[in-house]
Order: sequence, then structure tokens, then C-alpha cells
Amino acid sequence: MPDKWYQSWFNSPYYHILYSQHNDSEAEFFIDNLCSRLKPSPNARILDIASGRGRHSIYLNKKGFDVTGIDLSHSNVTYSKRYENETLHFYEHDMRHLLYINYFDVALNLFTSFGYFESESDHVKALQAFHKSLKADGILVLDYFNSSKILSHLTNKATKKVNGIAFHITKHVDNGKVIKTINFEDKGHHYEYKEEVVAFSLTDFQKIFKLSGFEIFRYYGDYSLSEYEETTSDRLIFICKKADD
Repeated sequence: MPDKWYQSWFNSPYYHILYSQHNDSEAEFFIDNLCSRLKPSPNARILDIASGRGRHSIYLNKKGFDVTGIDLSHSNVTYSKRYENETLHFYEHDMRHLLYINYFDVALNLFTSFGYFESESDHVKALQAFHKSLKADGILVLDYFNSSKILSHLTNKATKKVNGIAFHITKHVDNGKVIKTINFEDKGHHYEYKEEVVAFSLTDFQKIFKLSGFEIFRYYGDYSLSEYEETTSDRLIFICKKADD
């Protein structure tokens, strides 16, 4: 069975080259703002879902929190593990499956690390796993692109040059997904990767959060945690809590 797009792309070193502008300072700025808003206790346990190479997890751990990062990419987890210590751990793990139960104070799913699956039921299954992993008063933060702005400003073709590599990027919408195709040459070889992410709207999220047992507490439009504006905000960042039974 062929790999899903996210298995091959996220295991590729070229993913990190293409998105190298999303650096540690951006991650730290966002985390500082979240911590100021959420005020987690000094000994809080935090789950970083789809932790990538660990930039958010490592910074949270430096701030004193007990952090667990999970990611589907073997190469990302191998890279992140070099930073492990007594209160920082990384595991290769599918977000749709439960890792711990009633254990974490905060769960984070950042930088549009969601919307990859084929069916709504798989997305709800993932959210239900997040829900079960949190303590009764736990908080989920989910950071997604603002699909309303993305769809209205969709650039069909673009070329982005990074580290001497010209990434030729095309985008289109098919069956409710934003599909990005990335073509480039490096060292005499041609590569092609895809990203296929569901264009969830605010209404869509309200539905799937409700189905998975979450209540939206607040939502914001950027990493400064400014008010969300449907047509202009770059992000759609949710702060959710477990709904009362």
C-alpha cells in the first residue's frame, strides 16, 4: 500500500527546506502568547501533537513544562530525540490513536497539522483521542490556516527559491481540499510531493469539535492572538475545553 502524502513528504528533508522561514523565533513568539493567555501551572503536562522537529516542544520544555511530542514521521522523531531529557520525550505515533488517558493539562496541534485524513470520521477520531488524553479541565489549542482567506486568494502557480532549490508550487481545490503540488530538481533528480488539506471552515470546526466532545472557548486570527476576521486573518486558532457531559 503506498504511503499517504504526509508520510512521504514529512519524512523528506525537502519539507524542512521549503518551510525554513517558519523558524524558532516564530514558534517562541506564538508559545509566549499562548502561555500568557492560558497561564498553565508551572508543573503542567503538555502534549504536542504532530510535533515535527520539536521546535514548540523544546521551547515549552525550556519554560519548565513537562512535554511529550508525538509525530508520524520517523525522521522527525529521530531528530527530536536528541533533545530529550527527564521532562521532554518524543514518540513516533499516529494522532488518531490514544497514547495516554486523562494525563495532560494542555494539548497542542499547531501549524495546520490536521485536516490530512480522507474522512470526517477520521478527523473526529483524532479529536476524540486528543479529548481522552486530557484531564477533565484540560485545554486543546488547534492552529489551522484560515481557509476563507486561502480560498479567496488562491495562487495557482508560484516558484519559491530556497537554498538554491527552485520549488515550483501549484495549488487547486478538489472535493473540499486545498491540494498543493510541489515539483523541483536537486542534484540531477526530479521530485514531486503533494499536500492535501481539508479546507475546514469555522462552521466545520464547530461541528467536529462538538462531535468529539469539545467546546470552543475562544478563537483567534494570528499568532499575536488578535481577533479572528474571516476575510483577512491568516490563521484560525482555537482554544477548546472539554464540554460538560
